[in-house]
Amino acid sequence: MQIRIDLKICIILLIFLVTKKADLYLVFMLFAILHELGHLITGLILGFRPKSFSLMPMGLSICFKVNKKIKNAKYITLKKLLISFAGPLTNFTIAFLIAISSFEFLNVAKETIIYANILIGFFNLIPIYPLDGGRIVKYIIHMQKNLRKSYKYTNLISNITLIIITAVSSIAILYLKNIAIVLIVMYLWILVIKENNIYNKKMHLYKLVDNIEQNAIK
Repeated sequence: MQIRIDLKICIILLIFLVTKKADLYLVFMLFAILHELGHLITGLILGFRPKSFSLMPMGLSICFKVNKKIKNAKYITLKKLLISFAGPLTNFTIAFLIAISSFEFLNVAKETIIYANILIGFFNLIPIYPLDGGRIVKYIIHMQKNLRKSYKYTNLISNITLIIITAVSSIAILYLKNIAIVLIVMYLWILVIKENNIYNKKMHLYKLVDNIEQNAIK
């Protein structure tokens, strides 16, 4: 099992320290980790084994091994879909339980915990791959179409969503002057640029396979 630490987490933490928001960042990190534990527990229940853990600026990321003995691709995809839903559902459940209880957590304001979990839940549901929302979109398309089209449409939706978010965030930054919005948009751009490169490589391989098959027919 691999354990990786993204060094960008130090840069993000430094910015929050400078802006005197380190305590808020640590709260977000804690519930982002609980978010990933929701994925982990669901994955284990569904028979997946964790392959790697990565500590990233926005929390913990878990990669699972796929059981290649299972031949039903839709069955595996459905399981992955459930695992993707589990993270946001964990945050929404925590927010709900805190809202209806009088429980105090590490002297953190009740409203802060609710806000953090709702924000983490909705943030991860943004349809940008590899966020949970992007994965959900990919798995739903994969169950209806083939894997190649799921890559294509997911990549297209991710890019369109990022453009819309950037436009809306630009207006919000002008009025709110909140550095957190800038950091979030930058983080999303890094994700999408990285995934675009991976997508282009996959499409190049598909074209090579198509050319080989066409030449074989001739």
